[in-house]
Amino acid sequence: MNALRILGIDPGLNITGYGVIEIVPGRAPKVCEAGVVRGKTRESLTARLAEIHEGVVDVIKSLNPSAMALEQLYSHYKQPRTAILMGHARGVICLAATQATIPVIHYSATQIKKVLTGSGRAPKMQMQEAIQRELCLAKLPEPADVADALAIALCHYYLNVKRSLLGGTAKSR
Repeated sequence: MNALRILGIDPGLNITGYGVIEIVPGRAPKVCEAGVVRGKTRESLTARLAEIHEGVVDVIKSLNPSAMALEQLYSHYKQPRTAILMGHARGVICLAATQATIPVIHYSATQIKKVLTGSGRAPKMQMQEAIQRELCLAKLPEPADVADALAIALCHYYLNVKRSLLGGTAKSR
């Protein structure tokens, strides 16, 4: 069986973290590549969105993932503007996946944290340590956006891919 690649994305307007893990049946998941798509401009929102889209398109073209796992939108009710702005970033990321005919699966931040640490309220450092342990990394993944993206990809692996490889049924989202 061919290797399966999962692209995890931690969306942001200034820094979007990404991580691609490769799954080979009978082996532990391994990191193919992880990094950030960083906006080079501080100009208009539309220019930053174009940079995010182009960066994600490049990642998809070079790493050829078969699925994208994306963190769901969350914003505190006192900051609705943040949710609206992040929705724009998520939109161009979903567009890049759709243009490449890659399915997009959405996970909440608390679900991701709970899958990897057992607590839906795990702090950033605990998440970074969990990713380092799960992926057998020599050092903590940094910046935190990269760790979050790898966590999102691993969450998809544990909730859907691993179960189906073991003969179970995948959860639909």
